[in-house]
Order: sequence, then C-alpha cells, then structure tokens
Amino acid sequence: MKHSILLPYRAPQNVVILANQRFQATTFDRELSVDEIIALAKEKKTEGIVVVPKQKITKDVIDKLPDSVKVIATCSVGFDHLEIPAAKARGILLTNTPDVLTECTADIAMLLLLNACRRGREYMQIMESGWRKAFSQSDMLGLKVSGKTLGIYGMGRIGQAVADRARGFGMKIIYCNRRRLPAELEKGATYFSDFNEMLPHCQILSLNAPGTAETKHIINDETLALLPNNSVFINVARGSLVDESALIRALKSGKLFAAGLDVFENEPAYNLELKELHNVFLTPHMGSATQETRDAMGYRALENIEQALKGQRPQDSLW
Repeated sequence: MKHSILLPYRAPQNVVILANQRFQATTFDRELSVDEIIALAKEKKTEGIVVVPKQKITKDVIDKLPDSVKVIATCSVGFDHLEIPAAKARGILLTNTPDVLTECTADIAMLLLLNACRRGREYMQIMESGWRKAFSQSDMLGLKVSGKTLGIYGMGRIGQAVADRARGFGMKIIYCNRRRLPAELEKGATYFSDFNEMLPHCQILSLNAPGTAETKHIINDETLALLPNNSVFINVARGSLVDESALIRALKSGKLFAAGLDVFENEPAYNLELKELHNVFLTPHMGSATQETRDAMGYRALENIEQALKGQRPQDSLW
C-alpha cells in the first residue's frame, strides 16, 4: 500500500507526476484553505502533507489534524508559517526545502540590484511609451554597480550566493550574520557582528535573513538613517524585515537612490504606494520561480515526506 499524502496547492506537473508514482497522492489545481486541508486529512487518513507559505499551519490547525498525519513538508526555504513547537508537541515532523532554491533566489537579488541601480523600471517605461525624446548626457543617470560596497544581512546559503555573484562585478563584500563564517566561506568578505555598525559602509544593502521575531522591522527609520546617502536597498528575504512606511519615506526623501523588492509586508495585497515611486523595481515574490527550481523544491518536499514515512529522520527536519 502506498502512503496517503495531500498536495493542497497547484504543484508543477512534474511534481504531481512524481507524487502519484511514489504515493497515493491527492492533488489539486488550486490552493486549498487550511480548513479544507484539515477536512481532507481526516477524510483520507492522510499521512503526509505538502504546503506552501500562504497556508499558515498554526497551533490551531495542528491541533485539529488527525493522528494519521506524521509529517508536513513546506515547499519553501522559509518556515515562519509553520508553528514548530505545536507540531513537535504532537510528534508531527516539519521540513523545508533549503539548498535547491539558493541559486535562483540569488539570481533575482542581482536582477533587482542591477535594475535598481540602473533605473531599469524607468527605462522600461520610456521604451513602452515609445521613447521619441533624446536624452542628454546628464539625463536619467543610474549608479555604477561595479566596485560598489555590498552589505549583506544574513550570510547563509543565499547570502553567500549573492556575494559570489557580486564578486563578478568587482564589488567589495561586507556582511552581518549571527556568527562569523569560516575563512573558506567568507572568501575575503569583512564581518560585522553589529548590524548598525555595518550600515554606514553599505552603498548597497541586501537582506537575506529569515523572518523571525528578532528580525521583524530591522529596517526602520533609525537603521535607514545609518545608510550612506544615495544608497540602494534590496530585499529578497521576507517583507516582515522591513517597516515599509519608513522605506517609502527614505525613497521619497532621496535618502535612498532606489530599492529592488521581491517581498512585501502584505502579500499579495502589497502597499500600492510603492508602485507609484519611480525609483522602486518590483517583482511579485518570484525568487524561486523557475521551472527547474520549482520542480526541485517539490521533489525535495516529497523526499522529506518519504523519509519520514519510512521512519527515518528527514534530511531537512525542522525539529
């Protein structure tokens, strides 16, 4: 007998095929609510569930799941939507999908960085409107990326991948992390144990830390004021790290030259004031959105479930 699992979201076709091969899988062409997940888990005596970040697995949800559920695998590297203590109390394993989305998330960080520095949104708008107006040598000037100092907050897998890409542009890397990296991973980057001490040196700042109580609104009026004038801000981490009202003030005042954002405080109903600012380049939380990476994330989630249901410790267990 195959183990019973749920994929209560619209998974990539290749992931659906693999799920059906390895499990008795129930799949969907839409994202289910947590109430629907609970009801189906009871009906089908589900043993494993794959979820996505918009499906908040709170204590209340976990308490209502049937005893048949042994593992919940989030198809994401972030896990702030999962209540780990509640799952641990019930003996339900939780897993995420690190590693497989590192490269593509770092790629989109560079996409945002380049477009923010080089006024990509404005140039695109000019071309879409038909151009027709010649610009002088003092018009529509961006910032040179090569040689800039890039500050990275959160030097985990993704932060390190961003640093590797930035080195290709001759950028100087500085970083703040909970702990200093060993020399072979640091690769000549300069470590700051204090975030506020690093900020005055950041011509470009990239957020690559998880969303936690500790990091909530770490970008605010006070920390933005510590950045050099005309600096650039990039966020591919979590919207919760940023007080967006403070960010908008810094963009309007000219304190920041530009920002590149893939994540927002409220998704998908993000603050529309951001789209009215000419110096903000926006993408709709698409860091991992490539065919290869979304397949790899789904495969990794299924591997974690398979390991758990075989009585093994999943490779990406969160507790």
